[in-house]
Amino acid sequence: MSEEGFENDESDYQTLPRARVNQRQRGLGWFLFGGWKVLCGSCCDCLAHICRRKKELKARTVWLGCPEKCEEKFPKNTIKNQKYNIVTFVPGVLYQQFKFFLNLYFLVVACSQFVPSLKIGYLYTYWAPLAFVLAVTVVREAVDEVRRFQRDKEMNSQLYSKLTVYKNEKLYTEHNQNVPLFFSSFFFAGACFIRTDQLDGETDWKLKVAVGCTQRLPADLFSISAYVYAQRPQLDIHSFEGNFTREDADPQIHESLSIENTLWASTVVVGLLDLELNRLTKALFLAQVVLSVVMVALQGFVGPWFRNLFRFVVLFSYIIPISLRVNLDMGKSAYGWMIMKDENIPGTVVRTSTIPEELGRLVYLLTDKTGTLTQNEMIFKRLHLGTVSYGTDTMDEIQSHIVQSYAQSQSSGPKVRKSVSSRIHEAVKAIALCHNVTPVYESHTSVNGETETAEADQDFSDDNRTYQASSPDEVALVRWTESVGLTLVNRDLTSLQLKTPSGQILSFYILQIFPFTSESKRMGIIVREESTGDITFYMKGADVAMASIVQYNDWLEEECGNMAREGLRTLVVAKKSLSEEQYQDFENRYNQAKLSIHDRTLKVAAVVESLEREMELLCLTGVEDQLQADVRPTLELLRNAGIKIWMLTGDKLETATCIAKSSHLVSRNQDIHVFRPVSNRGEAHLELNAFRRKHDCALVISGDSLEVCLRYYEHEFVELACQCPAVVCCRCSPTQKAQIVRLLQQHTANRTCAIGDGGNDVSMIQAADCGIGIEGKEGKQASLAADFSITQFKHIGRLLMVHGRNSYKRSAALGQFVMHRGMIISTMQAVFSSIFFFASVPLYQGFLMVGYATIYTMFPVFSLVLDQDVKPEMALLYPELYKDLTKGRSLSFKTFLIWVLISVYQGGILMYGALVLFESEFVHVVAISFTALILTELLMVALTIRTWHWLMVVAEFFSFGCYLASLAFLNEYFDLSFITTWPFLWKVSAITLVSCLPLYIIKYLKRKFSPPSYSKLSS
Repeated sequence: MSEEGFENDESDYQTLPRARVNQRQRGLGWFLFGGWKVLCGSCCDCLAHICRRKKELKARTVWLGCPEKCEEKFPKNTIKNQKYNIVTFVPGVLYQQFKFFLNLYFLVVACSQFVPSLKIGYLYTYWAPLAFVLAVTVVREAVDEVRRFQRDKEMNSQLYSKLTVYKNEKLYTEHNQNVPLFFSSFFFAGACFIRTDQLDGETDWKLKVAVGCTQRLPADLFSISAYVYAQRPQLDIHSFEGNFTREDADPQIHESLSIENTLWASTVVVGLLDLELNRLTKALFLAQVVLSVVMVALQGFVGPWFRNLFRFVVLFSYIIPISLRVNLDMGKSAYGWMIMKDENIPGTVVRTSTIPEELGRLVYLLTDKTGTLTQNEMIFKRLHLGTVSYGTDTMDEIQSHIVQSYAQSQSSGPKVRKSVSSRIHEAVKAIALCHNVTPVYESHTSVNGETETAEADQDFSDDNRTYQASSPDEVALVRWTESVGLTLVNRDLTSLQLKTPSGQILSFYILQIFPFTSESKRMGIIVREESTGDITFYMKGADVAMASIVQYNDWLEEECGNMAREGLRTLVVAKKSLSEEQYQDFENRYNQAKLSIHDRTLKVAAVVESLEREMELLCLTGVEDQLQADVRPTLELLRNAGIKIWMLTGDKLETATCIAKSSHLVSRNQDIHVFRPVSNRGEAHLELNAFRRKHDCALVISGDSLEVCLRYYEHEFVELACQCPAVVCCRCSPTQKAQIVRLLQQHTANRTCAIGDGGNDVSMIQAADCGIGIEGKEGKQASLAADFSITQFKHIGRLLMVHGRNSYKRSAALGQFVMHRGMIISTMQAVFSSIFFFASVPLYQGFLMVGYATIYTMFPVFSLVLDQDVKPEMALLYPELYKDLTKGRSLSFKTFLIWVLISVYQGGILMYGALVLFESEFVHVVAISFTALILTELLMVALTIRTWHWLMVVAEFFSFGCYLASLAFLNEYFDLSFITTWPFLWKVSAITLVSCLPLYIIKYLKRKFSPPSYSKLSS
């Protein structure tokens, strides 16, 4: 893209050229080469549009417990991954098969045999192979559909309980069970903690507040007359607007609803190899038609030449082998079985048996973060006080300082010197107070199984305590303070209590809380200590936000950089002591700002910022988000294989950037360009200009900015992003993830793979060319909806490098060899017809043709699914070999042309040799040429194989044995007295040698003087 492309006035973008579809002349050629499919598709789309119009999304009014009052019916809350139902299964499968040119062609050829003047041979020679292919396809689709139905039934049959939850109680469910809730909570002030892992992929606990007027109802929630008005469904999952109205109250109660009142929200793959083979079969059909026209032309267009033309088309129909698709489909099933039986990737499940070779053609990998790259388990790693730093191996020193500090404060009062011990004491105390964490204790269960709710019966021991918070970072910090001696034991909306190492309880009143936001990048709390009355303002946040708030220092920036390079998530902790007068002044101004009608948010922020001045810097913390096992080497392996990795996550920008560094998604020597927030066309234009000037840097962009860029500059943004070595998209909704996948498919025409582990990843997984699900903490939705299911992210390396490579290479070799098998016999038919006055008479009839395509050659040809060019260890050691696969060189028009030339050469040699050496009767020509043909095919399989397997040897000898055994029953085609003589044997051997020996010599010379890259590594 030229420099001027972004330097022009932004209005120029309105006139940028877009992709245009050239109008083609619609004639017979257009109809044969895709026009029929366009017309059929247009008709089907028209009917589908008429039968199922897209429903307009509108605001909804839902009555509690009174569904009959609803103005419209809402869809059932069920999961459906099925492609068909009982009515549409057979028509749907047949349409999916006959939309391919190959199958439609053979259907037409088979139907033509009902016309006496066009009949070439026996009906079963055409209908039996077609019926077998369709039967195998229908059975395979039926098995896949039944599996999908069973998986959906398992998810939709889960039972849920309607329970009332009291304070300090937990709701017990089955392991890994997801529970959609709408209830009245007796937790403090109607609050509860929930997880939204199936919505945004984040497994942290989020604080949600129930509607105020529904608290402490005398009866069940559904006994009141009330309804909820909700805005129409939208893509933004981080905001919600609605109203709750109770009609049976006097006066009516109206309460506004926001996102914190919502508990739950919800929001036929064809492989590239199949498309390439479909194009090659069209080329073969064109060659077949041309060959038939040449035959009729050489006849001089005499007599009913139209009928002769069609007879030649049918006669040469074996040039397009009907067994191609069934061989490929059976091969794909074999690949899937091999993947599931691989002991190095245990637990892997192949749920779609149609696209395993796609694993060998991937260019873009789009991955989720939480649960996929990370375990979402935070561990406290580092505490830095400016002059001294403590790591995991020196935490016992901090514990001894805390014990010593509180022992001194009990004996000598609150006087504390500014020593290392006192500084550690202040830092740990600030970390233990500045958060939104709530300790939760499990309730006792009585003899009759009922939960006792009396607080006196609660077990407040350390072993019975767990922590809940909206951020796993905060839980890690509070757990760490507990490990060093200062424990959070109780909390509600107005107070919290800490326990010292000696068991003393310190009580604090919570005066104000300033929650973390993406804009402020910090959170704060003002507390009053009960024993002393001291008021302290604690704050923690990102270094970019806290650097200007804390007092001057010369170490913060440097240490933040050091920790970030280690992959740690840093937080700066500071405090400020307030007098009673200072706090009262602040509270008055703060309350007035909250009551403002205009610019409330700005006024509140201004009041809070008045406190955020010259705060005392206490410490810098480093927390590590535990990565999944072997994530770093796996990402490096994929990057060396030429796969570009995009991380799409619903998490915050800072967290996503930190994980991108720690996982080595972004290498140490690469810069990161953080795309500034943009909200309109002009801002997007300027930021794209700035981004374009960066070279070899990773991109980090938020979902909101991405949406703006795609609205105005879709093509330009995608072009620039695809040049980046890595891209991180944060705050992405599930719909945006799927949209990004489709953009890459449309603008790059490369194969994409999506991997995730949560319900929020399903749309992305299903939109990609290849979907991989991980069965983890976030449930089974992603793994059930994916094409492949794995248990750990590290398994994707072997899945792509080994199984992806083998599946693609084997399918390419199998497909081309099956076409060679059809082209060689068609060449022999053409030579035969040419010599015998261009007669449209078949060379081989009946069982010879059926046997040639089945028991005589099927097993050796199919044994190619066991071949491998590189050992698994070598493929993993040199991932650069994977780059060659994405270029599609194993199956291209070049390789196809080579096989065509081989087929023409061998077919000509076999037919001319048999005619030159035949005896006095024509039946000898059939015997010599057909036997030489079978031997040639078996030897060509041996020539194609790169790594022998014992089953390949068995297949070769078994097929040859079947042919020898069948000679005794083929009296109609062979002269048994002739085929047992020496002249027959040496003539067959001579013809076979001439047809195969030159190819063996060429292969030897090529491997010696111009070996492929993988053979160099193997040697």
